[in-house]
Amino acid sequence: MIDIHCHILPNLDDGSKSVAESMKMAQTAAKDGIYTIVATPHHLDGRYNNTGHEVEEAVQALNEALEDENIPVTIVPGHETRINGDMVERLERNEILPLNAASKYVFVELPSNHVPHYTNQLFFDMQVAGYTPVIVHPERNSALIQKPDQLYSLVKSGALTQVTAASATGKFGKKIQKFTKDILEANLTHFVASDAHNTTSRGFHLLEAYEQIKKTFGNEMVFQLMENTERLMDGQAVVGDQPHRITQKKFFGLLKK
Repeated sequence: MIDIHCHILPNLDDGSKSVAESMKMAQTAAKDGIYTIVATPHHLDGRYNNTGHEVEEAVQALNEALEDENIPVTIVPGHETRINGDMVERLERNEILPLNAASKYVFVELPSNHVPHYTNQLFFDMQVAGYTPVIVHPERNSALIQKPDQLYSLVKSGALTQVTAASATGKFGKKIQKFTKDILEANLTHFVASDAHNTTSRGFHLLEAYEQIKKTFGNEMVFQLMENTERLMDGQAVVGDQPHRITQKKFFGLLKK
């Protein structure tokens, strides 16, 4: 398996706090069948500013340590960047890293409680410049939970999304698990990834998530999601069915979410 969202690099953000912890995370990933991990430290989120050069150096050092210990996991560089109006310019200056460098897929983290008014225009500008925005963990955004049509609009306009494995398995609560299921059912997501920060409170759960998705939606969706991670790594177009709006069911005349 490929995990495209992970905070495995030591001492860069709120993920791994040491090389030893990073090695333990890699060992855990390998046991779960993950052989490639995109390291995506937080960037420009108000707490952490990790330049592309710093990320690439940290990736190289961790890969060397993993090779020395014969841990069969390869780390590649990326960023989890908080949305900002200068993303295109920062991408062109290599300040923001796409996933796996040459792929042109770019993680975009929205604030947890709203969608900035300039998001549509920014995503349009990114696509014109040749990049594909990938919204991370939309299922944990309270504004999208309340108004899922916003997510449909963004995806319909060319944005992609990545849901978190722990959301699919219910580790963030039933409400987020339900919205994750709705997103999957409406073809509004294209990737599942761990967003792992450690091996305890924020582990991988990727294999467990795929098993849950298989149980709910069948093998075809699992294969499609896995294939998309491979396509992302190769810089190819992702596959998926046509997105549609999330149905908000009525219950005794009231809107039930």
